[in-house]
Amino acid sequence: QVQLVESGGGLVQSGGSLRLSCAASGRTFSFMLVTMGWFRQAPGKEREFVSAIGRTGGSTSYADSVTGRFTISRDNAKNTVVLQMNKLKPEDTAVYYCAGARTERVGDKIYEYPYWGQGTQVTVSS
Repeated sequence: QVQLVESGGGLVQSGGSLRLSCAASGRTFSFMLVTMGWFRQAPGKEREFVSAIGRTGGSTSYADSVTGRFTISRDNAKNTVVLQMNKLKPEDTAVYYCAGARTERVGDKIYEYPYWGQGTQVTVSS
């Protein structure tokens, strides 16, 4: 099993920045084989795709709503994936979840990711 733990959430003003981290533990050698993603869920809304990154970091994908503001990266030596969020907006307020997949496809569908963290709250005030 692989465990994913998010950190870095918090309260920030509109236009500010936050840096979310996701640490993988357990069978960490598996981390080298997976695509990693970030999803978010706002109150009363469905969970939605934010960003994903391939095994080597050479392939990334972003939701249209965050393109140009968020950057995903990974450090396989440290078994971590980071989501740098800039120019935050109130509509970015949500619980952010780290997710892992065993496939090479850098997908944006929830069902593609069997491993999930517990989530970290991000609140952007106007």
